[in-house]
Amino acid sequence: MNYRSLKASNLVKITTLGELKAAGYQSRSIKQELRDNLIERIRAKEVVFPGIWGYEDTVIPDVERAILSMHHINLLGLRGQAKTRIARQMIRLLDEYIPVVAGAELNDDPLQPLSRFAIDLIAEKGDQTPIAWMHRDERYTEKLATPDVSVADLVGDVDPIKAATLKLPYSDERTIHYGLIPRSNRCIFVINELPDLQARIQVSLFNILQEGDIQIRGFKLRLPLDIQFVFTANPEDYTNRGSIVTPLKDRIDSQIVTHYPKSIEIGKKITMQEAIVKNEQKSMVKTNELVTDLIEQIALEARESEYVDAKSGVSARMTISAYENLLSSAERRALLNNEKETQVRIADLYGVVPAICGKVELVYEGEVEGPVIVAQNLIGKAIRNQFLQYFPNPEKAKKDKRGNPYRKVTDWFGDSNTMDILNDLSNRDYEARLKTIDGLDDLVDTFHPRLSKGEKLFMMEFALHGLAEHSLVGKKAMDTGQSFKDLLGSMFNPGSDFGKEDDEEDEDDQY
Repeated sequence: MNYRSLKASNLVKITTLGELKAAGYQSRSIKQELRDNLIERIRAKEVVFPGIWGYEDTVIPDVERAILSMHHINLLGLRGQAKTRIARQMIRLLDEYIPVVAGAELNDDPLQPLSRFAIDLIAEKGDQTPIAWMHRDERYTEKLATPDVSVADLVGDVDPIKAATLKLPYSDERTIHYGLIPRSNRCIFVINELPDLQARIQVSLFNILQEGDIQIRGFKLRLPLDIQFVFTANPEDYTNRGSIVTPLKDRIDSQIVTHYPKSIEIGKKITMQEAIVKNEQKSMVKTNELVTDLIEQIALEARESEYVDAKSGVSARMTISAYENLLSSAERRALLNNEKETQVRIADLYGVVPAICGKVELVYEGEVEGPVIVAQNLIGKAIRNQFLQYFPNPEKAKKDKRGNPYRKVTDWFGDSNTMDILNDLSNRDYEARLKTIDGLDDLVDTFHPRLSKGEKLFMMEFALHGLAEHSLVGKKAMDTGQSFKDLLGSMFNPGSDFGKEDDEEDEDDQY
C-alpha cells in the first residue's frame, strides 16, 4: 500500500500503529515535508502564497529558496509588510494530516517517539498503540515576543504540582512541564518581533536551532525536536528597543528582507483585498479609480515625508483603514441628507485624517506641526501629484501658446468670488456649488469628456483642489469643509474673514 496516495478520508480511519505500518507510513521531518510539497506546487504551476501582492519577483522566490534549502527563516522588514501573513500561509505546504501517538503532548511521531509517555506506551502496546491524526491547521504556533516572556514559557520547567501528584522526585523527566516550543514539535513555530525578546531568552534558543535539542534545569535530556522556525523582526528594533544577539542571527539560516508596494497598482490590490466594505456601503457609495489612487498616493507621500519617521515605516494598514474611512465618510453624508446613494468626494478624503494620524510615527518636526496638520499636508501633496496625471502642469500651461486652460477658473476667483465646499452638502447643493464656478465645467469636459455625471462632479472638485495645491487658487481648511478664494486676494488681505464659518450661512442662502 502506498501511504502517500491515500486520501485524507482513508488516512483518518487508521487507528493503530500496526495499521499505520501496513499502510507504508515512513517518518519525514517537517522541513522535508515542506520541501516536498513545495516542489509539487512549483511543478504544478500553482500559486504558493495567494493574496501576497508585490513580492512575486522578490520576497516569495527568497522564501521558496529557503524552504527548498530546509532553512529556518527570519523575515526582516518594517511594519505592515505581510511578514506574519507569509508565515501563516506556510501551513498550506504541510500534509493535510499527520499521525501522532494518541495522548502524547509532544505530537510524537509513532515511528520516532520523543516523550517518555509515547516511548512507554509503544513499549507496552506495540502495534496496538492508538494513533490520532493532527490536521495541518493545528500545526502552527505563534508567539509574540514581549519582555515578560520567560524560558519556562518557551522551553519548559519542572512542575512541582505534577511531581507531588505523581509522587515523583524532581529528577524524573515526567515532572517537566514542557513549554510552547517542545509542544510545537513537528509544527511551524513563529516568533513575532524577535528583537523584543530579552537577550537571555534568545540564548535559550541556541541549542534548539542548531542541535535540535532542549535543556531544562540541568536535566540530562535530549529531545531532537522537529520544528520549522520562522521569525519576524523590524529593523528599527535593532537600535531602539532591542536587538537579535549575534550567535542567534548566525543560527537563523535565511534572512529575507521585505518591502512596501513598489507601485500604486500593487498597493490598490492589497487595499481592495483587505478593506472591509459593508454591504450597505457597496450599494450606497460609488467610488472611482482616481480616489483609490489618491489613497495609495497618500501612503507614498508619507513614506517620503520629512515629518514621518522613515525607520518606523508606514504600514499598508494605513491605506486599508483610510479606504474604510473614506467610504464611511460618504455613507454618513448620505445618511444625513437622507439620500439613497452618493459619489465619493475629495471632501471625504479629508475624513481619512484619523486613519493617517494613528498609523504614522512623527519625528520631532512633525510633532511640532501636529499630526492633524501633517495628515492634511500629506493629502494635499497626494492631490498635487495626482493632479498632474489628469491635467496639464499649471506651470507649463501659463506659457502655452494655445491659451491657459485654467484662466477662466482663476479669473472667476479673481473677481472676488469665493466658494465653500462643505463636507456634508447634499448631492444637489454639491453639484450647484461646483457648477457656479466659471470654467470648471469646461475644464473637465476638455480633458475628460466621457465621464458619468457623478465622476464629472468628482473630477471638478479634484481640479479645484489641484489648482489650490498648485497655488493658482487660495484654499483654507475649515471645521466643516474647505473654502476657496483668489490666492492673491487672500495674500494681500490677511486680516480678511476668508474661510471663517460666519460666511457659511450667507453661502447657504444662495442655494
